[in-house]
Amino acid sequence: MTLLLAMRSHAPNTCYLLENGTVGPRPSLPIGTFQQCVNSRADYRSAMWADMNTVNFIASTGYIGYAMLNALQIDHRGNFNSVILGGDYYHPQRRYGGIGGANEIATLCWRTILQCEQTKRKFVKQLDFVAAPGYIDGSVEAKENSGLPKGTAPYRVVTPMAVFGYDEETRWMKLLAVSTWATVDEVLSNMDFEPILADKPEVIEPPTEEELRILRSEVDPTGQTIGKGKWINL
Repeated sequence: MTLLLAMRSHAPNTCYLLENGTVGPRPSLPIGTFQQCVNSRADYRSAMWADMNTVNFIASTGYIGYAMLNALQIDHRGNFNSVILGGDYYHPQRRYGGIGGANEIATLCWRTILQCEQTKRKFVKQLDFVAAPGYIDGSVEAKENSGLPKGTAPYRVVTPMAVFGYDEETRWMKLLAVSTWATVDEVLSNMDFEPILADKPEVIEPPTEEELRILRSEVDPTGQTIGKGKWINL
């Protein structure tokens, strides 16, 4: 949804890939619920429609600058879980759809952006299952020592309340910005660990009227995705 908004507002030449093998689509809108891997509208006018292995190969050769993924749980080093909650892998309290290509995406793309809700059950001290690596244990060459490519790393975590990055020296999650409808204390109270705080966290401005118009009338006019959110009075 965010990507489609950007393509219709300020970044029309964006080229993106989907983990199912779709390369460079110009999606036919409205897509509705943005399930790109199972929606032919999202694959419209693709430059190439291959498979997951092809997308992983493109990532491994260094051509993908940014990756965007959702997460069930995230820890302070950017490692994340998208597989199970509770119990163990063979006896979980709840099993989800699985990781798909997230491990390869987080490992091979240069910068990974994670998206999730701002709650304690998302930002946890200990993952129930490590589906894909971030900075692993935070040591300087943790990824390289694990046999993973050098230079790829977690970049941002985006929630409705805040934006996080990572401290360059400690590789610990860092609070960079807070939405206008939230406070730093509210963000921290919805985390199970304490991030590093920027000296002066920036303020995330709400969407403009033009951005809202594009989302409501072009990207998702039926409200299949936007309509599932909650109204925020500013």
